[in-house]
Amino acid sequence: MKKLLYIFKITMTIFIGFAVLLVFATFLYMKQAKFGKTPNGEHLDRISQSSNYSDGMFKNLSVTPDLSEGHSYWSIIKDQFFTNHPRTEPKERIPSNKTDLFTLDEDENVLVWFGHSSYFIQLDGIKILVDPVFSGNASPIPGTVKSFPGTDRYTPEDIPEVDYLIISHDHYDHLDYKTIKALEAKVKNVICGLGVGSHFQHWGYSEDKITEKDWNETVEVDSGFTIHALPARHFSGRGFTRKNTLWASYLIESPSMKIYVGGDSGYDSFFKEIGNQFGEIDLVILDNGQYNDAWKEIHLHPEQVLQAAHDLNAKQLFPVHSSKYVLAMHPWDEPLNRVKQLNENNENPISLFTPIIGTKIDLNDSTTVFTSWWEGIE
Repeated sequence: MKKLLYIFKITMTIFIGFAVLLVFATFLYMKQAKFGKTPNGEHLDRISQSSNYSDGMFKNLSVTPDLSEGHSYWSIIKDQFFTNHPRTEPKERIPSNKTDLFTLDEDENVLVWFGHSSYFIQLDGIKILVDPVFSGNASPIPGTVKSFPGTDRYTPEDIPEVDYLIISHDHYDHLDYKTIKALEAKVKNVICGLGVGSHFQHWGYSEDKITEKDWNETVEVDSGFTIHALPARHFSGRGFTRKNTLWASYLIESPSMKIYVGGDSGYDSFFKEIGNQFGEIDLVILDNGQYNDAWKEIHLHPEQVLQAAHDLNAKQLFPVHSSKYVLAMHPWDEPLNRVKQLNENNENPISLFTPIIGTKIDLNDSTTVFTSWWEGIE
């Protein structure tokens, strides 16, 4: 009995020691710059004045649970690790092209998609970069959440000087430390939600480059050119603390057209309110991928993508947030297949904007024919 008790004590000592070591190692690892900076000081003072902030965190306009009713973190773990989910990533390379962004004519209105939710827009002479991620993975842990072969044609060196870098929120698949550091000298201005500027300052960006906005605030870019920060239904966080920075959508309103940048969001009534406020929108960009019934309040399912596009009075719909990373367990091409089929069966179909990664799309040419490039790729 004494021997068994001795073995038990030794075992528990080793276990506790290992647990303490693991906690200490995690603490040290998360001190790295890539995790960003929690808002404090003047940033926190500004945040505290927001009507969308209370009890130490930002809130969505509608009640939004972390997990949908009937789901738990354990059920998600079981589903992801103990259930067979075929075709979550393609067996072949994703098709892509490469455009020399340095040679664009200043008079061209163009969009170039980099996969997932990253893209470059040149509109009425203003160059805009949205949520760029060029590091090859969308996770703070090296070698995880890697981009699909063929989707990483661009690097920070391929990006010209940009007038505005727009960040929808601070999750790793939208705000990438390595990319942001590499682009610093090329970025004239950053537009982001409240608190997100703390990351940029921590990473060496000067404060005068950073404009933090609350929902329904605007940035006057030029005469007749405005960027509106608008609501989204999501959450934020780069470490263990969540919802300490603001997530947002944006409307880019230029003299020639309006483009809605949806970021990540679940469905809500604000889509209709935005559509009523701004009228017909030339191009609506919405997240259509990495959805799951377990988090249906914070990501759009394809049928909701179409509904939101109708609410927003979209002339064209660009479904993004797919075709680059595995962040949910659906087949990699399901989001695009479903939104295409649902749109074709809708009594009021919307023109789908589905470019191949890296292709220069003329935003002034409404006759552009987009192929279903994903079809036939296993």
